[in-house]
Amino acid sequence: MDVYGIMKQRFQEMITEKNWGLETIRITATPLTPEEAIGNPEDQDYPLLKGKERIMEAEFRGAKGHAFTDMYGNFSGSLLDVSSMPLKNSFRRAIFVSSLNAVMRYLKMADRTIHCKDQAPPRCARDLASYIREHFGHPKIAMVGFQPRMVEALSREFDTRVTDLDPDNIERTRFGVAIGGPEETSANLSWCDLCVVTGTTVTNGTLPDFLIEKPTILYGVSIAGAARLLNLNRFCPYGT
Repeated sequence: MDVYGIMKQRFQEMITEKNWGLETIRITATPLTPEEAIGNPEDQDYPLLKGKERIMEAEFRGAKGHAFTDMYGNFSGSLLDVSSMPLKNSFRRAIFVSSLNAVMRYLKMADRTIHCKDQAPPRCARDLASYIREHFGHPKIAMVGFQPRMVEALSREFDTRVTDLDPDNIERTRFGVAIGGPEETSANLSWCDLCVVTGTTVTNGTLPDFLIEKPTILYGVSIAGAARLLNLNRFCPYGT
């Protein structure tokens, strides 16, 4: 499935239908500080607080959309510019994804497009464990992307394997779980009953790798618009 081709086509259809692409509508995506993005949680091990990732925030007619990325900066342009932009790297994809989320938020086609803050992440992790227990029983879980509170909550009651892209996490053991590198992801996906995948895959370009014939939960704000357009199972109870 050409997921980015589908998203770009649908985005172009939205702005053409509203005649927005012909207007000089400006969209600005700026990297938020960690405090602006996630507030002041008690735990300090989130990627945002470690400076590994930032959130790009796009605003369209008062509606905001977020996208996680490790390649960030500022952008200003028209919706037509965004819709026709080659998505050749994580920076370009973050511009497109945050803009898509903002426009779909404005159109009431997507919600929870803004990252949660403060003590919401631990509550989210506990809710995720409950959601999995209720809908999937007691599965073996392959988690893609080290989200500390989720790994902490899931590893307490499920057999969990985790892979991550951050060299500082790889080969470390957190909450009793050894964090593997991306080369271990394929084996984990074969082993598991359920995939729990960070929505940041839509900005780093790896989302197509996880659209597989196994139950998959994509979590977070980045995936908001894409999940709606591609009919994907998204978990993000505390986004705003």
